[in-house]
Amino acid sequence: MNKPTSLRAALSASVPSLKKHPERLHVFIDEGSIASTMGGDSLSFEYRYTCNIIVTDYAGHSDALIVPVLAWIRSNQPELLLNRERMVDGFRFEADILNNASCDISIKLTLTERVGVKESGGKVEATHYGEPAIDPHAGVEWDLFIQGKPAAEWEGVISGNA
Repeated sequence: MNKPTSLRAALSASVPSLKKHPERLHVFIDEGSIASTMGGDSLSFEYRYTCNIIVTDYAGHSDALIVPVLAWIRSNQPELLLNRERMVDGFRFEADILNNASCDISIKLTLTERVGVKESGGKVEATHYGEPAIDPHAGVEWDLFIQGKPAAEWEGVISGNA
């Protein structure tokens, strides 16, 4: 599975507190299943799972975490944003407020990954397919500002209580 690693990299690169404290980012795969139609002679299949991202002792603004996740979804699982029914259960979160300055946050994303499997000449080759490109801004670097301030300035302030 490639998407959890990609999501970890995106969050580590774009969330200020995770740049400083990467050990606070934990990624788990929950409720995984394999879908295969066994169409023809193909062993192609799809991973279906819940990616559970847990950020511990988070002291930044919630937007500084959610916006990069939405940007990642736009490029890597766009139907979560394009299909209202998928969005209802496809992006969930929980937070455990630890004190006035930090919390533990769990974000759960329902993800899929298609894998094509071809057999030829006694070899079996698996190829992971990416999502169709719909985002003209994919790969463009950006800085997040919340209420006019850089996201990093929100460290220690919970969800806009400044």
